[in-house]
Amino acid sequence: MRPPVPVPTLSRRAKLVLGAIGVLLVLFTAIGTLTNVYVDYLWFDETDYTKVFWTELQTRALLFAVAGVATGGLVALAIYLAYRFRPTFRPMSLEQQNLERYRQSLEPRRGLVLTAVAVVLGLFAGFTAQGSWQTWLGFRNSTPFGRTDPEFGVDVSFFVFDYPFYRLALGFGFAIVLLALIGSVLTHYVFGGLRLQTPGQKLTAAARVQLSVLLGLFVALKAVAYWLDRYGLVYSDRGEVFTGASYTDVNALLVPKTILVFVAAVCALAFFANIFVRNFLLPAAALVLLLISSLVIGVAYPAIVQQFVVKPSANEKEAPYIDRAIAATRDAYNLADIEYVDYAQEATGEEVDTSAALAELRNDTQTIPNARLLDPNVLADTFTARQQIRNVYGFPEKLDIDRYTVNGEVRDYVVAVRELNSAGLSENQSTWINRHTVYTHGNGFVAAPANEVVAGTEGGEPNFTTRDLPVRGDIEVEEPRIYYGELMRDYSVVGAPEGARPQEFDQPEGGSDDEGQINNTYNGEGGVSVGSFFRQLTFAIYYRERNFLLSNAVNEESKVLYVRDPRERVEKAAPFLEVDGDPYPAVIDGRIVWMLDGYTTSDSYPYAEQMELGEAASDALTGTGTTALPNETFNYIRNSVKATVDAHDGTVTLYEWDTEDPVLQTYMKAFPGVVQPKSAISDELNSHVRYPEDLFKVQREILTRYHVDDPVDFYNANDRWQIPDDPTRNTEEDQPPYYILAQRPNDDEASFQLTSALNAFQRDNLSAFISASSAPETYGEIQVLRLPGNTPFRGPGQVQNSFESNNQVRPDLTLFNSENSDPVFGNLLTLPIGDAGLLYVEPLYVRGTGEGGFPLLQKVLVNFGDRIGYADTLEEALDQVFGAGAGESATDENAATDDPTDPAEPTTPTTPTTPPADGGTPAAPGLDEAVSDINAALEELAAAQRAGDFSAQGQALENLGTAVEAYQAAQGAAGATPGG
Repeated sequence: MRPPVPVPTLSRRAKLVLGAIGVLLVLFTAIGTLTNVYVDYLWFDETDYTKVFWTELQTRALLFAVAGVATGGLVALAIYLAYRFRPTFRPMSLEQQNLERYRQSLEPRRGLVLTAVAVVLGLFAGFTAQGSWQTWLGFRNSTPFGRTDPEFGVDVSFFVFDYPFYRLALGFGFAIVLLALIGSVLTHYVFGGLRLQTPGQKLTAAARVQLSVLLGLFVALKAVAYWLDRYGLVYSDRGEVFTGASYTDVNALLVPKTILVFVAAVCALAFFANIFVRNFLLPAAALVLLLISSLVIGVAYPAIVQQFVVKPSANEKEAPYIDRAIAATRDAYNLADIEYVDYAQEATGEEVDTSAALAELRNDTQTIPNARLLDPNVLADTFTARQQIRNVYGFPEKLDIDRYTVNGEVRDYVVAVRELNSAGLSENQSTWINRHTVYTHGNGFVAAPANEVVAGTEGGEPNFTTRDLPVRGDIEVEEPRIYYGELMRDYSVVGAPEGARPQEFDQPEGGSDDEGQINNTYNGEGGVSVGSFFRQLTFAIYYRERNFLLSNAVNEESKVLYVRDPRERVEKAAPFLEVDGDPYPAVIDGRIVWMLDGYTTSDSYPYAEQMELGEAASDALTGTGTTALPNETFNYIRNSVKATVDAHDGTVTLYEWDTEDPVLQTYMKAFPGVVQPKSAISDELNSHVRYPEDLFKVQREILTRYHVDDPVDFYNANDRWQIPDDPTRNTEEDQPPYYILAQRPNDDEASFQLTSALNAFQRDNLSAFISASSAPETYGEIQVLRLPGNTPFRGPGQVQNSFESNNQVRPDLTLFNSENSDPVFGNLLTLPIGDAGLLYVEPLYVRGTGEGGFPLLQKVLVNFGDRIGYADTLEEALDQVFGAGAGESATDENAATDDPTDPAEPTTPTTPTTPPADGGTPAAPGLDEAVSDINAALEELAAAQRAGDFSAQGQALENLGTAVEAYQAAQGAAGATPGG
């Protein structure tokens, strides 16, 4: 027998060094963790959401402790028992001699090793379990849905709240037993209770008893798993085209799963009986029976039924189960009550009856006058060029649409707030003092009617009816300062002792970009006080910034503003919600507030189709001004909460919106008092509520398939729709939905609504038009206009192609696409015109390519049937499509204004029209000269934009207008006429 190999030992100095390093690592980790938790707590305390903080923390701690103690403790107990009942004498064999060195190494350290195993496993299990805190809260506070599952006869809440928790607990049960089994086997093997290579008895009595109990527990848990698998059939994807229990699942798998429950239970009893029988043949035979049963009746039999019974006539066999899936999916995505309207059914030929449409057009006083010419997805640079005022301000990449009642008339506006833009600070403005204590906030609200542009010397730009600093215009703003916004990623230190000199830059003196400025000291309720040394030290550690301790700008009255993005604030205050990716500002009682939509979701609704949230809610604009939702699996969604964030003091308010949502009611039990009742929503706030975009995108994706009632048609994919690609961006991403103010068929007046066109599946023809109302009286009502199968109405892609290939449009695109400018197509809107059909309206902008260039509206394109209008104004474009006078009667409320300071005086914008398409000799003298003047004026405009010289830009635009007039006069002399 070879002598044992001595275990190397460390010197005293090495032990001290390693110990010191370990202590420091633990200390730094603890300080960092505690600092993060404390700063989080201060934020929740400032926003009055400490209930959320403590509930989440306590729930996480509870799950961590239970899972950690259960896993680490039980596994350690199993290992200890295996060691405790090790054999006193071991037979002498080569196997045991080889193991002796390990036993001698472990013996002196067995307590340390056992503790280490328990701690490591406990920590791992605890960290895993605490992430499921919402699953526990859902189980603990479960609210009935009031709807019964058609297969098992239990309330849907069992699947949404209870089933996920049972699966979670079962998973931990399997993990504990398996780890205990592995630990016990290894311990018995090392200490002689299990002898694989030694002649004679392989197991001691203690090892046999312990392993039999653990294997019995494992198989017993398998019996429970088979029982839960029965309920899991409601999530089956065996049906391929639908989700939920299929014919095979119900008729060939449900009963076998029940049989396997009893087989597994018998197998578990056989293992427990081995404690007394002392023969592994019986449990081994039971285990073989379980394996064979699971393969034959759990796998082979259902596969045979699926292949030879279901597939030959799947559309008939699966019909009842498809019915279930259709009903459940509609319910899960809140699409059970859709108004379907058979629309324009008489338009079945190759051409559309424009005479009937003209009659509808002349009677329309709601839709066409409100046709939106300003695209909020294009005009951010225009807002910046005209309303930025200082480089420290900025606007989001995507602006927003909202509606306001001004002078008794409801109009939709393109709106934005003038935020602090840290990315726009110059080099000398980027010191810590400037970035965090001087430039702390934005200022002002900007709005322009969506159906107006300014004409004359400024040509085609938004008519800012609310603008400038101090804010003035038709929307009254009492508190214009923006301390919380979408562009604000840095923290700010605000506040100063009474009588101290204000340090925060507020606005330029006189409201213009001159040398002087007005400073301000924050007086709002927001922010966390850092007046004490302890708080200053805390934030110095948190932000790794010594100026919290050294700078005079941090004093006894100072506050730190952080987590300033409205979406992040709502997500933090309500971690049980998914928040829509597009917050929008609104003026409520004179204060600017951010409005947001919160969703409750679940991935456990029975029979409902599962989707990836981020993917389903994405379109061509996602990521460019809107935030992508997390790509999590879900199959239930409700817009259950409306939230607001005050732009000045950061106050987060959550309002219950869907009063019948069981998921929200469950979380309201878990977090009492966090969500305010729906009755707390004021009338003014209610008037600015919008139907949320991300929910709408999810619902329209579902409707492309689940608008079909007949299960056979559903299986065969008859009458399937699809979302068109965005034709204005030359991308294969979905066309975004658009907010419009329009009159829906069967309605008496216009309403603010979110809309989308839908094509036939794998075709470019238009098949349907979906709209969701945002009006307070009809909020959430979804209407689908179903067009005839042989519809002559083109889809968005076809319309865009016809625009770009039109012989009047194409030359202008060549003219605009020059060294100094680019054409930019705006949103392609689809507007219902009475019962006659759908009208497409699209603005065309020209953007200067130089630094500081911004888009200006130049043309308006219109399509109805096979007719195209292309003109300077919507009125003229409608005349080209429907005949002279059509535009005037339809757009008598749609005006452009000469002077942005006087929005009352209507006029007509003028822009260049078309030069000869073939580039040949002009038809009249002066045409070449006029074209040269147009190009020269465009070059002057680009140079002025690059220089930021507004005066020069105005002169260039005036020269451009003169050149255009000369060109039009020359073209008129040649007998040129507008075409469609």
